Amino acid sequence: MKPAPAPRPRSWWRRLTAGTGLMALLATALVGAATAPAAAAPAAWTPKPAPMTTPWTNQVSVDNPLPEYPRPQLTRPDWANLNGIWDFAVTGRDAGQPASFSEQIRVPFVAESSLSGIKRKITENDKLWYKRTFTVPSNWNGRRTVLNFGASDWQSTVWVNGTQVGAHKGGFDSFSYDITPQLNGGTNTIVVSVYDPTQTGGQAVGKQRINDVNPHPGGGIFYTAASGIWQTVWLEPVAASHVTRLDMTPNLGNSTLRVKVQAAAGSGRTARVTVSSGGTVVGTASGAPGSEISVPVPGPRLWSPDDPFLYDVRADLLDGTAVVDTVGSYAGMRSIAIAKVDNILRPVLNGKFVFQTGTLDQGYWPDGIYTAPTDAALRSDLQAHKDLGFNMVRKHIKVEPQRWFYWADKLGLLVWQDMPAMDTGKTPDSGARTQWEAEYHAVIDQHRSSPSLVMWVNQNEGWGQYDQARIANEVKAYDPSRLVNNMSGVNCCGSVDGGNGDVVDNHIYVGPGNTSPTSTRAAVLGEFGGLGWKVPGHEWYPGGGFSYEDQASVAALNNRFVGLLDSIRVGQLPAGLSASVYTEITDVENEANGLLTYDRQVVKVDTARVKAANQALIQASKTPAPPVTLPTGQYKSLRVTTPGHTNKYLRHSEALAYTAVVDGASSALLKSDATWKVVTGLANSNCYSLESRNYPGEYLRHRDFRVRRDANDGSALFKADATWCAVAGSGGVRFSSANLPGSYLRHIDSEVWLATPGGGHAWDNAATFAEDTTWSVDAPWAP
Repeated sequence: MKPAPAPRPRSWWRRLTAGTGLMALLATALVGAATAPAAAAPAAWTPKPAPMTTPWTNQVSVDNPLPEYPRPQLTRPDWANLNGIWDFAVTGRDAGQPASFSEQIRVPFVAESSLSGIKRKITENDKLWYKRTFTVPSNWNGRRTVLNFGASDWQSTVWVNGTQVGAHKGGFDSFSYDITPQLNGGTNTIVVSVYDPTQTGGQAVGKQRINDVNPHPGGGIFYTAASGIWQTVWLEPVAASHVTRLDMTPNLGNSTLRVKVQAAAGSGRTARVTVSSGGTVVGTASGAPGSEISVPVPGPRLWSPDDPFLYDVRADLLDGTAVVDTVGSYAGMRSIAIAKVDNILRPVLNGKFVFQTGTLDQGYWPDGIYTAPTDAALRSDLQAHKDLGFNMVRKHIKVEPQRWFYWADKLGLLVWQDMPAMDTGKTPDSGARTQWEAEYHAVIDQHRSSPSLVMWVNQNEGWGQYDQARIANEVKAYDPSRLVNNMSGVNCCGSVDGGNGDVVDNHIYVGPGNTSPTSTRAAVLGEFGGLGWKVPGHEWYPGGGFSYEDQASVAALNNRFVGLLDSIRVGQLPAGLSASVYTEITDVENEANGLLTYDRQVVKVDTARVKAANQALIQASKTPAPPVTLPTGQYKSLRVTTPGHTNKYLRHSEALAYTAVVDGASSALLKSDATWKVVTGLANSNCYSLESRNYPGEYLRHRDFRVRRDANDGSALFKADATWCAVAGSGGVRFSSANLPGSYLRHIDSEVWLATPGGGHAWDNAATFAEDTTWSVDAPWAP
């Protein structure tokens, strides 16, 4: 996402329950979560007032927030949630453990958030300290106890009963420790320290910046930092030999699910994997832990956004014939690849091209910042995508908890996952690069089995960029089952395209603009849109919001947004665009670009209308209309198709374009003025230019919205202004601007303009817009 624009005049072109059929083991873990005895919540503890309240702000339990089992693709029935009230303290960055913890924090909400009860700016000079006690349930005797952290930002050190059990660097990957040797058989104490330098360090930070935690003007496209523990902390009993991860990759070529059962102390053990549907086993296979096991899934029901079907998976670890560990999981059978479709390189899902239409999803909350207040809230943004007809979501510069991926898998959304960027404007040193790549590999490992995840986005707009081509190749080798985007926004902000990967990705605001496929990469629009509408009473900092193009009303927002989607359908899709990402699903702090407000209280757009536009776009990719072609090298006249004006033709007069009645009795000059030579587009060989019959070398072009006849000065701007892409219209042809796609050649009051659906000018008037922008290509008046 490019930096916020400077203030300027409005511009028209900038602007749970377990799943049905999942096995009982998974259902138990997801719904029947056990909770360890929580540290007593002091009567004085309360959350701080949130700058905006979501529908879930007041539903968060004090001592048992986020009670759902946090790891849906590796479940066990016995576990203990450690979320809730912990003792808390902040010291200097180099200080040791404090003698006393004078505050309390609600885990797993970050210290900057209101839901944590702290709501305070944390700087690079601070270190956070957490402390709580727990007892191990007696029925866990004889098993190992593992302490798990979903994520903690950034450098975390963990002690149990005074002994350090581990240290971890990384803000977006999970980590765990076997703490069995440190347990005392009674009340145990955990202490965690976290140091988070945010943008002052060299690590992956995404959009986080050290700012005031209270609403304030400014901030642009960067937001409040999120320091410390921000995902669920839990205990789990395991056998000495136990499963640590399931790597699952569907293979539609031979109808198998390829599974690697990663295990601790797995030597000499056997892994057995069973795939079932609705309680009926469809396939089972065994092999050594860490080896690839191919489980047959005959006649697989394929996962897709239209049918997000999930198979149940069970993995057993055996010592001889005795089962020593069992985990539950799920998988979706689908493929994703790049292939030629009608001679254009496209991403294909299950072997078929379907246009991917989605939004940029930042994953920020006004009450929890990085952490959604409840699981229902986490689900809600994904459900909003489905309600609006999107089939894809780009998770931007953040990695969500595994439950977010569960909901994407369950609801049916294709996911583009960004690796969070390092700070902008800096060249990372060798240590930062090593850390960033190690964390990226961990993120891939932890989410590689989600069927929804179809593309890894390595870098964005050049932020912290380096070794783009090498990284893209390495990510593809590490996970060849998915697409790789070496740089989202290769045309923006000083970014350097690695030249490889599966897609070429432009950012164009407001757009949608042109992204052209190549012989090796499909074309995607990684960001566009940014249409703004501020809803009174639902602004983070009232009066402080910005967008890429402010809208004058809700009606204008709907018209403009639907116009952008329609433009992609009729223009960019046939020209080779395969996916688009609209900025964005919700407002975020001072960004007012959202389809929903930041508090998720208001859906700004007409849900039914947007859904219909998205569905039409997706359907057009499945059943494409034949391309519109015009005869180059021939003279033609363009006739108006608007009822009541069908005797008028496009002509030039004193260099300006008009429509005028032309018939057999018209003068030779008028007939010649109304005749144009169709030639190959000056700026795009897939499009066309219209050369004047009586002024050879002069072309129909737009300039400051007005359409005119001008001499070709050889400049790139002229060639683009004078290039028109032909798209189908009802009863004729529409001419879309090559450099401002989605804007059309239009007559209004006998003048000819470049007009945009939903635009704010008089010539953008919605009345008879489709008819006024549709022309009949007729025989020439002056052959």
